[in-house]
Amino acid sequence: MNLLLVKNIHIACVASSYALFFLRGVWLIQGSSIMRQRWVKIVPHVTDTLLLASAITLAIGTRQYPGVDAWLTAKVTGLLFYIGLGMMAFRFGKTMRARISAWVAAQMAFFYIVAVALTHNPLPFPAL
Repeated sequence: MNLLLVKNIHIACVASSYALFFLRGVWLIQGSSIMRQRWVKIVPHVTDTLLLASAITLAIGTRQYPGVDAWLTAKVTGLLFYIGLGMMAFRFGKTMRARISAWVAAQMAFFYIVAVALTHNPLPFPAL
């Protein structure tokens, strides 16, 4: 198993997943009919499945596991928040304001996850 290849796949999936998430949010705000197209409902799930599979492969390949390594535990916790906020933004938000707020908050969670991944620190932002 070539971990560098898996890592590159993981990074490509992260970028694709975020780009799709961002675009879907813009389309949501605009009330675009694109949001009702079939591919918009399918492609993010495929991308996120590949993202999760590559993440699990990396964890096993590097012997770093959530619950053992604090930074990876923080990343998984951030991911759960991101998923929940994404569900609020695209499915369960009752008002447009709630959906947009969840979409913005999900992006903050995303950037936290990326910062943790880059620093391997559950508290990646220095105290101000």
